[in-house]
Amino acid sequence: MSVANKTRARPKITVRNLQRGVRVEIAPLRRFAESALGLCVQLKRNSALAAFDEISVLLISDRRMAALHRQFLQTEGATDVITFQHGEIFISAETARKNAARFGKATLRRELCLYIVHGLLHLDGFDDTTTAGAREMRNTQEKILAAAM
Repeated sequence: MSVANKTRARPKITVRNLQRGVRVEIAPLRRFAESALGLCVQLKRNSALAAFDEISVLLISDRRMAALHRQFLQTEGATDVITFQHGEIFISAETARKNAARFGKATLRRELCLYIVHGLLHLDGFDDTTTAGAREMRNTQEKILAAAM
């Protein structure tokens, strides 16, 4: 995956299911990801997303997510989503299912869509490590979710 093509207005986005523990319908997630990507690109005049040739959304197991979390962030245990700045968004389908049940109002599909948007916003330069940044990211996520779902 390359970020060499800076003139392309919108990268290709793929969604792949690499896990077997949670039943996920990929086609609706692909459509959502394409729509959300378009909305994210429109957010900023010079969206960093436009620099990517391709963005990959990869649904994985908690076991694989925990390994990535440990290897790249030196943190034990699975997490919901990890975004790599070269255009990969890893999402734990198992954690999405658990969080959807825990938060009560979310379906698995909505939770997965939230993580897709979250990853896209990180690729576009959003940072949720400060209170203000987290608030801005949360508000932007909700607007994109509402528009794209």
